[in-house]
Amino acid sequence: MYPTTIMASVTVFLALTLSACQPVDSNITDISNKDWSCSSQDSPFSYSACQISQEALAGDDYQLKLFWQDDKKQTLLTFDTLLARLPDEQTLAFAMNAGMYNQAYAPIGYTVIEGQEIRALNLNEGGGNFHLLPNGVLWWNKAGLVQITESNVLDTLIKNGEARPSYATQSGPMLVINGDIHPEFNADSTSLKFRNGVGVCEDGSVQLVNSNELVNFYAFASLFKDNLSCPNALFLDGGIASALYAPSIDKHDKKEMGVMVGVVIDK
Repeated sequence: MYPTTIMASVTVFLALTLSACQPVDSNITDISNKDWSCSSQDSPFSYSACQISQEALAGDDYQLKLFWQDDKKQTLLTFDTLLARLPDEQTLAFAMNAGMYNQAYAPIGYTVIEGQEIRALNLNEGGGNFHLLPNGVLWWNKAGLVQITESNVLDTLIKNGEARPSYATQSGPMLVINGDIHPEFNADSTSLKFRNGVGVCEDGSVQLVNSNELVNFYAFASLFKDNLSCPNALFLDGGIASALYAPSIDKHDKKEMGVMVGVVIDK
């Protein structure tokens, strides 16, 4: 007979070994916090998403922020640099590239960080995804109320004093506009790319979504509209510019980018 302590150790070892051999569900969800979570899903296509409730953002423990440059006006470029620059009393729950940027990693659309306007609202016509109108702005005020608003509508709200963004990032095209998919999207489009975007949803959550496979705009917008129930959603970027930091589901892209959007937690 083995001593009781040895038998107990053997039992634990066998249990861990058997557990490690079990099949892993392809849908992975971080459920460690009721206020926010990240998950990887495989339907209707493979994607990763991080969400946080507006109620949580209105409190004192979490902050939704935009990041671009450090105190020396050097562009952060990567999630790793951002992490290194965070104060010791803060940590980053998750983050994603924000609005589109130029070759110098400067934003090409409306950008407000900590109440300071970095770039004016861009209402120009032009080519590329940014100018596939209507485009829009992800923005929030001091109270933490997060909204996605079509660019011309926001222009009117700002001029009337009805909108005072503390943070804002402009991109395009809009994916979902007041419950409708962007009118220029085609379900049969063969333009397939990795894409990411943000939605403000009926349950009050803010959803940051990154596709893990190539999809067209219509399929990506349908995810926000039909699966996540987001009446308004905005395309952020795609291809090599699509980046996600979500350590709870083992996502940590090393790409360089311009402005980043992320949730900061006070330790």
